[in-house]
Amino acid sequence: MRRPTVFAVLCGLALLVVLLLLALPIVAILTDARPSALGASLRTSESLTALGLSFAGAGVAVVLVVALGTPAAYLLATTRFPGRTVMITLLELPMVLPPAVAGIGLLAAFGPQGLFGGALADAGISLPFTFAAVVIALAFVAGPFHLRQAHSAFAALDPALLDAARTSGARESGVFLRVAVPLAAGGLGAGATLTFARALGEFGATLMFAGSLAAVTRTASLEIYARFGTDFPGALALSAVLVAVSAALLLAARLMLGRGEDRRAAG
Repeated sequence: MRRPTVFAVLCGLALLVVLLLLALPIVAILTDARPSALGASLRTSESLTALGLSFAGAGVAVVLVVALGTPAAYLLATTRFPGRTVMITLLELPMVLPPAVAGIGLLAAFGPQGLFGGALADAGISLPFTFAAVVIALAFVAGPFHLRQAHSAFAALDPALLDAARTSGARESGVFLRVAVPLAAGGLGAGATLTFARALGEFGATLMFAGSLAAVTRTASLEIYARFGTDFPGALALSAVLVAVSAALLLAARLMLGRGEDRRAAG
C-alpha cells in the first residue's frame, strides 16, 4: 500500500480544519435543538407566522427573479455589447454587499426620500415596512444567485444548436423558450432553488428596509433574532428548521446541476 505523501497529509488536515470551521456550527444547531423544544417552538403563532412570511416572501421573490432574470441572463450570455462586463458586475454585486449597505441602498432607492421614492409617493405607494419591502429586499439580495447560475447555464450551451433552430425558421423567442430553456433547465432550476434558499435566510437588508413588524415583515430570521435574548431554545429550534430546509434545497440544487450536465452531454 502506497504511503501518503506529506502534501496529502497537509490536504487532509486542511479538510479537517475546514469541516470543523464550517460544519461544526451547523451540527451544533441540529444536536442542541431538542425535539421537545422544536415542537414547542413550531407550535407558537409567532413561529408559524414568521415561517409563513419567509416562505411567502421567498416564493414571490423567486417568481419575480426567474421571470425577469432568466431572459436577462440569456441576453447577457448570448450577446456581446459594450459595457456588458460592467453590467454583469453590477448585477452580481448584491451578492457581496454587506447587509447594512444593501438595506441603505434600498432605502436610498425606494424610501420616502429616495431616488424613486417621489414617484412612488405620487402614485400613493409606500414600500418601506411592508410585505412588498420584504419581497424587494429578498429579490435584491438573492436574485443574483439565479442570474449568475442562469448566465452560466446559457453560456454553456452549444451555439450551433441555437443557430440550427434559427436556420430552421424559429423566431428568437422560440429559440429561447423551446431550445435554450429546456437545455439549460438544470442550471435554471438550480439557480431558482439557490435563490429561494438565500432568500429564506436573508436578515440585514430586510431588517433595514422592511423592519421587524410582527405578522407583517418579521420573517423567520428576524424572529430568531427577536428571540435570541429571551428564548434561546426557541431561537435554536427555529434555526434548526431553517438549517434543515436549506440543506434540502442545496442538495436539490446539486442534483439539478448534475442532471443538467448529463442532459447537455447526451445532447
